[in-house]
Amino acid sequence: MKAKSELSYQANDLRKRFGEDLFSPIDVFAILQSQERLTLVFYPLSEHISGMCVRTHSGDQLVAINSRLTQGRQRFTAAHELYHLFIQKEIQSIVCGKEIGAGKDEEEKNADGFASFFLAPNDALRSYIENNLKKGKNRPISLEDIVRIEQYFRMSRQATLYRLVGDGFITLDFANTLKSNIIASARKYGFNETLYVSTPSDQQYYTTGSYIELAEQLKDRDLVSNGKYEELLLDAYRADIVFNFETENQETYD
Repeated sequence: MKAKSELSYQANDLRKRFGEDLFSPIDVFAILQSQERLTLVFYPLSEHISGMCVRTHSGDQLVAINSRLTQGRQRFTAAHELYHLFIQKEIQSIVCGKEIGAGKDEEEKNADGFASFFLAPNDALRSYIENNLKKGKNRPISLEDIVRIEQYFRMSRQATLYRLVGDGFITLDFANTLKSNIIASARKYGFNETLYVSTPSDQQYYTTGSYIELAEQLKDRDLVSNGKYEELLLDAYRADIVFNFETENQETYD
């Protein structure tokens, strides 16, 4: 496995390549959706799989995220896939397991470490702990602190504990006591459960990115019939485009 310093450097460097700073929480899905020739699919995969990615020899890319997972864990998975696509060399397709840092090959462990640093860069995490939480060597991190860390950086409980144990902020024994009653702990400190729940069942199938754009181009250039165009969109779970579904909260010009 790569050294933490190398993974941290690579994560920071990729942030810079995307025009992001090294301290702010990051919208990893917006980054994926903005990449040319990349298709992002949300799909209810097996409970043992967090996601997968494909990179073709021609440069097209696909990332699939298990929409059964919590919102926080989906963000970690997306950052994990960024490692495979932009850092790891010579890949074609990879299916990624659910457990973080355990029982995986070297590159999967590297991708987990990278994802953690990408979502919460070293300096940003330490600054938040020291300056926002006012914690240090003589003031151990509490459950409330952990909830605030995962809320700020938008990470799942598993991803947050993985990072804090790895960096020596908390002990493994303490971390093992925090694997249950996660939503209750967030509510206790004034947060809602959004980060800790999966995508609603009626929204677990969804595709964005290059595939949708290519379908639009085929239609605009009269290379496919309108029926074929709609078939392509329906195959990508985008009936909302085909039938022009209204959303519950339409955008307003204010």
